[in-house]
Amino acid sequence: MTTSLKRWTQLGLGVALAGSTLVACGNPATSASEDGTELTAETPPFEEPLEGEGEGVGGEGEGAGGEGEGGVAIAQAASDPVVYLSALAITEAHILAARDAHALGETDAAAEMFAHPVSEVLFDMQPVFEQLGVTDFSDQLTDTSAAIFAGETSEQIGARAELIIEALRDAALRAPTSDASAASIAAGVAVDQIERAADMYRIALESDAYEPYLDGYGFYKAGEAVFLASAEAISEEDQSAASAIKDAIAKLEDAYPTAVRPDSLNADLPTLTVAASNAVLAVQN
Repeated sequence: MTTSLKRWTQLGLGVALAGSTLVACGNPATSASEDGTELTAETPPFEEPLEGEGEGVGGEGEGAGGEGEGGVAIAQAASDPVVYLSALAITEAHILAARDAHALGETDAAAEMFAHPVSEVLFDMQPVFEQLGVTDFSDQLTDTSAAIFAGETSEQIGARAELIIEALRDAALRAPTSDASAASIAAGVAVDQIERAADMYRIALESDAYEPYLDGYGFYKAGEAVFLASAEAISEEDQSAASAIKDAIAKLEDAYPTAVRPDSLNADLPTLTVAASNAVLAVQN
């Protein structure tokens, strides 16, 4: 990757993006020291695969990061396609949420959401991307965030979002290989996003803050996209897992009806949590 990623992180995205104050996705954001060394968020309250809270990337091994925010398990991402693709899905979740929020008039939140993955995910993934030959695309995110402050239309921002998603698809083609089937990998990534979405809903219920809700909306949309792209293959390989994922997505759809936070959050948290847990267990089994 180019040095631009470190430069944005060292400057602080809030300073770099026209003085905007970035609100981390539920927790203090990752920062960097003067020499570019990452200062990570708090240790996550989880250890099991794909059972994290917020945005810490799970997969095989221990995730890194705090509730609502976190880094990437670099060692696992370099060899485990579920962890690697989950990191990309986290980035896409932010892009989808930002795009949809901007289209509904939430410009400040959208600008922040486009920028968040640069420090939350992409900076941590830099060594893995370099190892796998992924071209640096972080500037596309920061440029889109800046374009919102410059007054670009929702159509223009939507076009930029599509280009970022294309870059993520290209990066996905370079995922590390494993003995796992494509269907099981896709299912693993889908439930990773589903569980994050369910957990962010819990966090959203604890305050009136918009960010946790918007994060959760993005995770729901990213998880749904991953599943729909491989739904037939997942169903053929494991019908019970496919059914559990479908059920969880349906409940997330009720919890996140729009990218704008409703006046009241009416989804039943225990029901949502159980559906997400059932999907995770179905895939793990």
